[in-house]
Amino acid sequence: MNKRIVIADDEPITRMDLKEILEAEGYDVVGEASDGFDAVELCRKHSPDLVLMDIKMPLLDGLNAAKIIQNENLGSGVVLITAYSGKEFVEKATKVGAIGYIVKPIDEKSLIPTLEVAISKSAEIKKIKIEIEKVSSKLEERKIVEKAKGLLMQRDKIIEQDAYDNIRTLSMKKRCSMGDIAQAIIMSYE
Repeated sequence: MNKRIVIADDEPITRMDLKEILEAEGYDVVGEASDGFDAVELCRKHSPDLVLMDIKMPLLDGLNAAKIIQNENLGSGVVLITAYSGKEFVEKATKVGAIGYIVKPIDEKSLIPTLEVAISKSAEIKKIKIEIEKVSSKLEERKIVEKAKGLLMQRDKIIEQDAYDNIRTLSMKKRCSMGDIAQAIIMSYE
């Protein structure tokens, strides 16, 4: 599957040049925006593999748009393109979670390798975020099960293993997670 890219730049010629370069290399440009607001909306619609975005744009600049895209997980990654190479811009780009920074004029020879690395890193970051969510979810369920075990131990004057076995048996009988059973037990005590 071709990698999906959104291009955001207030200069139509720049967007057209980038689109030509990317499509010639086999990328699928799924949207073009002239400001950060439209870029965010395109990301909501297409969930691209990468957003290639200018920093200075009207309505919503690239830095703030990148922050929204990253915070809401609307795209896998953002590479900022700009005429500004000052340290303050690079620091701001880092703060908003950009995974790349390209200074104009864009060199075609370095553009594609930069984007490939950015896409690869954003895919790795996405996998890590998914793993973190899974672990967090398991931890929350574990906390709920522990609380329910404590309530059962106190109420029925049983040992921890028996309380755990009760929750597990109910989980199997009702064909739902132990977390769901534990939540029901906790609610019945409130």
